[in-house]
Amino acid sequence: MFWRIATFVFSQLTAGAIGWTLAGLGGALLGAFLGSLVWFVADLVRGTRFIRWLRDPEARPAPTLHGLWGEAADRSRRLLRAREQLVAESERRLQAFLAALQASPNGVTLLDGQGRIEWCNQTAAGHFGFDPQRDLQQQIGNLVRDPVFAAYYTGNDHGHEVIMPGRDSSPGRPVQLSVQLHPYGEGRRLLLSRDVTALAQAEAMRRDFVANVSHEIRTPLTVLGGFVETLQSLQLDEAERERYLALMAVQADRMQSLVSDLLTLSRLEGSPPPGFSEWIPASVLNAQCEEEGRALSAVLLPPTAPPQVLRFQAPPAVALAGAVNEIRSALSNLVSNAVRYTPAGGQIDVGWQLLPDGRVMFSVIDTGPGIAPEHLPRLSERFYRVDRSRSRESGGTGLGLAIAKHVAQRHGGELRIASTLGQGSRFAVVFPASRVRMLAAPTPVAGSTPATAGR
Repeated sequence: MFWRIATFVFSQLTAGAIGWTLAGLGGALLGAFLGSLVWFVADLVRGTRFIRWLRDPEARPAPTLHGLWGEAADRSRRLLRAREQLVAESERRLQAFLAALQASPNGVTLLDGQGRIEWCNQTAAGHFGFDPQRDLQQQIGNLVRDPVFAAYYTGNDHGHEVIMPGRDSSPGRPVQLSVQLHPYGEGRRLLLSRDVTALAQAEAMRRDFVANVSHEIRTPLTVLGGFVETLQSLQLDEAERERYLALMAVQADRMQSLVSDLLTLSRLEGSPPPGFSEWIPASVLNAQCEEEGRALSAVLLPPTAPPQVLRFQAPPAVALAGAVNEIRSALSNLVSNAVRYTPAGGQIDVGWQLLPDGRVMFSVIDTGPGIAPEHLPRLSERFYRVDRSRSRESGGTGLGLAIAKHVAQRHGGELRIASTLGQGSRFAVVFPASRVRMLAAPTPVAGSTPATAGR
């Protein structure tokens, strides 16, 4: 301020002195006036430059000024620079926040006060079929037309979540979403969505498991209770007593098999993956499966029925690493499953294949009734049965394929299932190359019959 006053006074004195020299007192007064006018015009020019720069500081360079206007320009530059830094920091934080929401496994959709989409992450776009760019400012009610969501959105009670089908839901592969609205800000709402398909399936499997276990155990218990009551209340001869006791033993064995399979599944799910300390030759496994399969075939078929044709292919000279009992149980379950479902006179082919990448595949092909495509994805679920009456007649527990799948996964392999209705089925377990070791020569096993043979 002192410099501003000093320059003003200096301009008057200088112009007045020049006027005094040229025209005396009148010239001095005129010079002082003209000096003041020049100072005001120069100051106005500097002020105009400063105002023009303030109107658009990004498009124009900051003017170089002195005095009061220079100090105002410097302070303005510092304020603008601080504001730009604040805006950049806010933008950075906003982008980091949006990136975190983008990475969220749940869907996040921001709605304005009129229900228009302001922003959504890719998860929400996948849940509802949004286009994150095209559908901005679109009404959520126009894009999500499910009746359950429409009733929930237009209602006043948003304190709970609702379940609705997802965009890609189909009868063969249902998808369920949990959605909930949360109000925030000035009339805005946050729409959260998450895929609960797996949770719903797990809950359905839990209910089915409890119901199936209860039913499977109740049936033999009812039969045993009836036989016990008969033995207690009736006078039976020795032959009848022996027959009833034999039937009771069958039901007891059925419950014992069920409990044993349940314990096996529980042990498989709760124990760490097997190591590589145990190795068993494929020829030994093949011989054991053949012995058990032929014995089961002889027991299940009546003497007058035509025998099943069981053909066991000689395995390659390899050994498998892992839990020997688990591997034996998985392969035996595939063979016994084929024996139980293949009719009299049918054919079962058991083979081994060394794949080009070093993996080994054990496969069982039968000429049974086959399985419809809609049942294939659920065959390895516990107690899942395509034909419940047929399964119980064959004496299976409904857990064999579940055990085979768990064993395969624990050993780093996979269970493959293929079937054609009316033609037969093919079940295979593939073991990874890391669990396969070549042998110098096939291990001879007594009783092994690699060639085709009947029962």
